[in-house]
Amino acid sequence: MAKTDIGPPHYSKFLPPIIKENYGKWAYHEIVKPGVLKHVSESGAELYSVRVGSCRLASVDFIRQVCEIADKYSDGYLRWTSRHNIEFLLSDASKVDPLIAELKEKGFNVGGTGNALTNIIHTQGWVHCHSAATDASGIVKAVMDELYEHFENMDLPAKLKISLACCLNMCGAVHCSDIAILGIHRKPPKIDDENVNKMCEIPTVIASCPTAAIKPNPKAKSVTVNEERCMYCGNCFTMCPAMPIADPKNDGVALLIGGKVSNARTAPMFSRLAVPYLPNNPPRWPEVTGTIKKIVDLWIANARKGERVGEWINRIGWEKFFEMAEIPFTDKHIDDFIFSVPTFRTTTNFKW
Repeated sequence: MAKTDIGPPHYSKFLPPIIKENYGKWAYHEIVKPGVLKHVSESGAELYSVRVGSCRLASVDFIRQVCEIADKYSDGYLRWTSRHNIEFLLSDASKVDPLIAELKEKGFNVGGTGNALTNIIHTQGWVHCHSAATDASGIVKAVMDELYEHFENMDLPAKLKISLACCLNMCGAVHCSDIAILGIHRKPPKIDDENVNKMCEIPTVIASCPTAAIKPNPKAKSVTVNEERCMYCGNCFTMCPAMPIADPKNDGVALLIGGKVSNARTAPMFSRLAVPYLPNNPPRWPEVTGTIKKIVDLWIANARKGERVGEWINRIGWEKFFEMAEIPFTDKHIDDFIFSVPTFRTTTNFKW
């Protein structure tokens, strides 16, 4: 039977020979120094991963430069992690230090392993996404500039993961990160009655709303929005360009904290709202970066060894955290959204 090119090729085609030979036989790994992981197989074979921070939106020139470095030191083998780190995969230990030296010479940042800040995962933001309430790359650059020392050094109580999603649809894993930056709309969509019928399929628009806030408006051959039900997610705008939701004056940023995927010490946790609203103030977003820096510094000063941000807050209590962080408690912190699914699970820790 003839082969087709439908679907991605099998990942095994791209594994380095040392990984193929020792697949399923790795005994342990250790962190040699910030940014360098050593993996040891049952056979005694050693593989070194050198981790480098990378930008989310990369140019072709940047990728070519990375590939040239990989050809020189790791036989062309490298990988991008889910948090936008680049890992060069070396089987020759003598090439690790020369690789790191060249990376630093060319402006690459080595780190993000162990009890450190890993690269900030984020969505498209204003660069590309049509429903973004805030920028992504701009805020991430500003925040990373404030916290950069913690990427290069493993000096934190535990690992720190920060993420950004530019709207409530959360492409950026903000529900399970230690600190999450979330772009928020605060006004319902505007309805261009004249163009809704021309540009949109009304049944599809109505079905796109997760809270059933949209109903048909037969007189105008358009739709109406029940503002009390609207959660400002922007799904309707995705289906219908005649229902824009972006608002430069009211769009902004919320901060959620305390999430984690890890099962260590406590069950995985969803992040919770800490700061309901901070303004969009490009290019450096001082309110956002200042608040995050304050939360991180409080965590460093008060957490026990190995304690993630959410675990620290649960130990001291959210009331105490709000007091220490000088965050005012408002009605926005009370989950009174009556249209949520009653059976929603509050933990990702499944028991069989």
